[in-house]
Amino acid sequence: MEFGIKEIMEIIPHRQPMLLVDRVEVIEENKKAVGYKGVTYNEPFFAGHFPTEPVMPGVLIMEAMAQTTAVLLMNSEEMRGKIGYYGAMNKVRFRKKVVPGTVLRMEIEILKRKGPVAVAMGKAYTDEGLAAEGEMTFMIG
Repeated sequence: MEFGIKEIMEIIPHRQPMLLVDRVEVIEENKKAVGYKGVTYNEPFFAGHFPTEPVMPGVLIMEAMAQTTAVLLMNSEEMRGKIGYYGAMNKVRFRKKVVPGTVLRMEIEILKRKGPVAVAMGKAYTDEGLAAEGEMTFMIG
């Protein structure tokens, strides 16, 4: 199952400039997904981070992975209208810079889910390899 921007905006409440995922492929329902973000020179954060060497902030890479996870968690009718809030980030590592012109590919796997709490592992890749990874805990409300 694949979701484009229009479908993503029906599932999660994020809008520009905070919508940080362009497309999501659900590989295994409620278990695995792959999200994509085309990182362009026009991203508003590049004006200040950094003007002479634009680099996508690590926290926004994690946010892009969180949004991909939210699409995976919230794509059922019973979950529509709910929001996934960050509860925690653990074991986060940034390995490579994400720069304009990059397509960020985010692989998400749900590690566990109990009631309104879900824990997922996210890995973000560029053509250069693993750029970031981390475990994310969500509270669904």
